[in-house]
Amino acid sequence: MMKKIIISLAAIMMCVASFGQAKKPTLMVVPSDNWCKQNGFTMKFDNQGTIEELPDYKKALQGSSDLMLVTAKISELMANRGFPCKLLEQEMKKLASESAEDAMLTSKQGGGVSESPIDKLAKTAKADIIIQVTWAVNTQGPKKSVTFILQGIDAYTGKQVASASGTGAPSFSAELPKLLEEAVLNYIDNYNVQLQNHFDDMFKNGREIIIRIKKFDTWADDFETEVDGKEISAHIEEWMQKNTVSGRFNTSDATANMMLFEQVRIPMYDANGKALDARSFCKGLQTFFKNPPFNVTSKLMTKGLGQATIVVGDK
Repeated sequence: MMKKIIISLAAIMMCVASFGQAKKPTLMVVPSDNWCKQNGFTMKFDNQGTIEELPDYKKALQGSSDLMLVTAKISELMANRGFPCKLLEQEMKKLASESAEDAMLTSKQGGGVSESPIDKLAKTAKADIIIQVTWAVNTQGPKKSVTFILQGIDAYTGKQVASASGTGAPSFSAELPKLLEEAVLNYIDNYNVQLQNHFDDMFKNGREIIIRIKKFDTWADDFETEVDGKEISAHIEEWMQKNTVSGRFNTSDATANMMLFEQVRIPMYDANGKALDARSFCKGLQTFFKNPPFNVTSKLMTKGLGQATIVVGDK
């Protein structure tokens, strides 16, 4: 009986140790779009002729000391629970120091990829999940409390994968970080479970990205051209089948001039342990086009971490 108890305890300890060593997603805490807009920290972005209003993180960091306190406190709470965070301020400095930007391409067909400043930040930070935080300080006589919203956004897909919201108990404390900590503590563990579940799913089923394939007018062939007894589109789908996790992808659209693949599940890491994103994964597809029987060059463009466009027939 004692032997069985010892074996059971050992098994439990091994499970706990295994969970504790589980790889955690890398996070970056940013103010939400709503908070930036409410506080006047936005910028105008020309997205191929359409003017969009986006958060201006640089302006927010310079104009709000509260933002520095809030992002630092959330990062601290997450790091204490084994979830490493990249600091927004440092990532903005890295982004600003990059002297060269990837050239934007516009083909004769008007195809092109326009990256917003947020997309470029995501590529620079390479965080798995972006935590958007919204908060407001409530005053009740001499007491104060904080109402907060945390949204975990997959940096590759832009989909929400975790959420938490609540209001802390009224307190005589006037310090924002303390009020925020008191408000968040009752919710953060469940929030982290949601983040970890999403990350575990990515390990099992792969990261999700989107791939678009187009052609230059100068390329004599198209995706309906037959090569070795099959249309080029069929060869591409076979490559996707072989290189995605468990062959998971969806051909959302396919014509002679373009193909769109969504819900493409790619491995988390390559053979050298380096994290894969849409760009690095599609390098393999570029090589596929370059080699026989196609022998054609292509242009690779990306938008953020999770979207890539390949234009076949030229560079």
